Amino acid sequence: MAAEEMFLYWGSGSVPCWKAMLALEEKGFSGYKNKMISFEKKEEKSPEILKLNPRGQVPAFTHGTIVVNESSAICEYLESTFKDKGTQLIPTDPNERALVLQRMYEADANLMQKMLLDFLYYYFYTENLVMDPATFSKKTESLKEELDRWDGYLGQTGAFLAGSNFTMADIYFFPFIGFGVRLGLSLDKFPNLKAYYERACARPSVKATWPPDWKENKSSMTPLAGHL
Repeated sequence: MAAEEMFLYWGSGSVPCWKAMLALEEKGFSGYKNKMISFEKKEEKSPEILKLNPRGQVPAFTHGTIVVNESSAICEYLESTFKDKGTQLIPTDPNERALVLQRMYEADANLMQKMLLDFLYYYFYTENLVMDPATFSKKTESLKEELDRWDGYLGQTGAFLAGSNFTMADIYFFPFIGFGVRLGLSLDKFPNLKAYYERACARPSVKATWPPDWKENKSSMTPLAGHL
């Protein structure tokens, strides 16, 4: 019955929304109620969502009378509230749990910074101006170094970021890589990442939450293509 008491407002292609949706699927709540909003129409600023999240952002999640905003908070709420349901996303073993927590927050802090803020922000906000080749090259190299680091992690752990099991670390990490591939990122130079991406894409939770507009339309934005 828990899924029927849940409601998620989300936007297609949003990394934070994808995180929350993956957690819901992995915990076994595929029947949760939801509404996809349009960023183009600025529906995240609608009174309906502002009532739940004064920042006017999605994902916005409710479980009965409980309101949880921010993707990381939603993910951790689901895991802590329903520890014994669906996939165990944060292990009980201290060593395993430490690695999962490390990779979770590392992905949030570093991939968010390197890919979404540094590289893409610079690319999109200077494309109609004069882009400084030296600055762009530096940001490209920084992103490549970050992806090399994750490729190395996967070379050590195997199937997923913290070992053979899919965990919260993967929920925090995979949407960034999926978003990157959407924007033209080639994983050919990162063999472990490429194998990881293909493995994760075959997972039922990823298939169920794949952004619907990505299925219908090929990306016309390819800022990462040819740069890494």
